Amino acid sequence: MHVFITGVTGWVGSAIADDLLRAGHRVTGLARSPEKAAPLAAAGADIVQGSLEDIEILRQAASAADAVIHTAFNHDFIHSVDHQGFPRFLQNAAQDQHVIETLGGALEGSERPLLVTSGLSGLTRGATETDLPNPAAPRKSETAARALAARGVHAATVRLAPSVHGIGDYGFVPILIKVARETGVSAYIEDTENCWSGVHRLDAARVYRLALEQGVTEDVYHAVADEAVPFKEIASAIGRRLGLAVEARPREHFGWFAAMAGADMAASSARTRTLLDWHPSGSSLLRDLDEPACYGL
Repeated sequence: MHVFITGVTGWVGSAIADDLLRAGHRVTGLARSPEKAAPLAAAGADIVQGSLEDIEILRQAASAADAVIHTAFNHDFIHSVDHQGFPRFLQNAAQDQHVIETLGGALEGSERPLLVTSGLSGLTRGATETDLPNPAAPRKSETAARALAARGVHAATVRLAPSVHGIGDYGFVPILIKVARETGVSAYIEDTENCWSGVHRLDAARVYRLALEQGVTEDVYHAVADEAVPFKEIASAIGRRLGLAVEARPREHFGWFAAMAGADMAASSARTRTLLDWHPSGSSLLRDLDEPACYGL
């Protein structure tokens, strides 16, 4: 199978590409930097230079593939220093929706599948793959995929746990570590008992491959291994490794990240495990958080 992947040099995209290549599939990946994509090229992937703004490149690459996996998302809001994290996120979400519509349009009229990446934000605790996305959620990846499916496009969504972890993670958990170092306390939000889900990046990658190999029979798959990790335990693990106090704090302690820190993002993956015969084998989130390398130590 020839698979086109956006975000092929990213944390999740690169793991998917490696997994597909090892399984004997052909991979073409979109990458802004040829240098960053060099290891994947050396492993056998074809690299198309471009970005999410290069709509015609996206359209052509998708048209030439047997399947498309969309993992790219502009995460510049994470590193915002001008307090514009959320506004930037909204702009990037709109771009993401446009890209999904473009990729789906290139596949329309065929049975070639499109797997779109989304998250668990806005779902109720314990949500399953059959639960619909929250229409108020600002990221519209899944909404865009469902709109394509209604037009006959073979589109589905992989919902990732909020922590796709492993050594080298640069997502949400490193933000918590940074806040803890800057404030001198590893905090959890007072008067809440929220949980996050977690999945090791290699386990997450395998969900995409298995879904493609089995024909993408579902609307939604859950790449979730640790289904409900109390946020307080995440804070405790960080505090223990950094030697900091672990204490409750108001939401304002987390700044623009407060909505994520206080969110209940815990879901079941029972259906995905059964349908794909998926058995997560990577380390757990709390185990990774106990590794010194997670903190650059």
